[in-house]
Amino acid sequence: MRRLLAGLAAGTFLLATAACGSSDGSGSSGKDTSSGGTTTVELGLIPIVDVAPVYLGVQKGFYDKQGLKLSITTAQGGAAIVPGVVSGQFQFGFSNMTSLMVAQSNSVPVQAVANGIASTGVQGEDFGAITVKKGSPLKSAKDLEGRKVAINTLKNINETAVRASVREAGGDPDKVKFVELPFDQMPAALDGGQIDAAMVVEPALATVKGQGGVEIASPLVDVAPDLTVAMYFTSTQYARRNPDVVKKFQQATAESLAYADAHPDEVRQIVTTYTKIPASVLEQVTLPKWPAEANRSSIEALEKLGAEDGLFTSDPDLDKLLP
Repeated sequence: MRRLLAGLAAGTFLLATAACGSSDGSGSSGKDTSSGGTTTVELGLIPIVDVAPVYLGVQKGFYDKQGLKLSITTAQGGAAIVPGVVSGQFQFGFSNMTSLMVAQSNSVPVQAVANGIASTGVQGEDFGAITVKKGSPLKSAKDLEGRKVAINTLKNINETAVRASVREAGGDPDKVKFVELPFDQMPAALDGGQIDAAMVVEPALATVKGQGGVEIASPLVDVAPDLTVAMYFTSTQYARRNPDVVKKFQQATAESLAYADAHPDEVRQIVTTYTKIPASVLEQVTLPKWPAEANRSSIEALEKLGAEDGLFTSDPDLDKLLP
């Protein structure tokens, strides 16, 4: 297990954008920490637009109402969050679905507990896209054959999604030259010609478009309609020992998701409080969807593609992984 978690931390999981500060990483046990009966839980998050509902939920008192106090630690990606949840450093975390399925297929004891984000399901209007620089001869995903394409993490959700778009366009994804690059470095690399294309998510997508870049495919949409991209999760041990806390977290998060989905202007404002994304860029950002429930059929489609890409050592058990 130690070797496995080390491997996961080396880069199996989704990396993110904005560089933000983090806490000292010390985890709580999730026990009552005040005379009022409030339970403090450690939550590992990636400082990107996706997790805005949690910050809104804290601001609006949705977690307080459930008797929960969130102690949030930010990390660049799930590479730190998943092992942190499994070890007990965090009680809850946020990760993309491919990462969770990879972990679960390797017998890492994780369990999704609440929905995270979903694709908009609209071609050309999603929060993630394959982009090329202004004037590029590349016009479709098929043109990526033999080209250098940046993704944030190799052998994960974004590589699977790009490969799906290439297949959809009639190309051979095995001919694509994937390179690993953090999202926030992609706009400059694309503009400077170090890469031919980039699979970017917001807010890097808005940055690319702002410098004249062009979108040529919507990979998350190509994977499945209304794809469930990420979820909040805990360890199976914590879920078994603390069902009441898990239920409270689920209820508060569901309320937060619904509020965020109905108040996009407040989402854009709250993001400025935990990232360094300029408000002017946020105005151009395409927000993801925050549905209350995960779309299982879309996760099954993602699982099938991940299996084709050789990501799993055994078939993930979605009945055990999903709430």
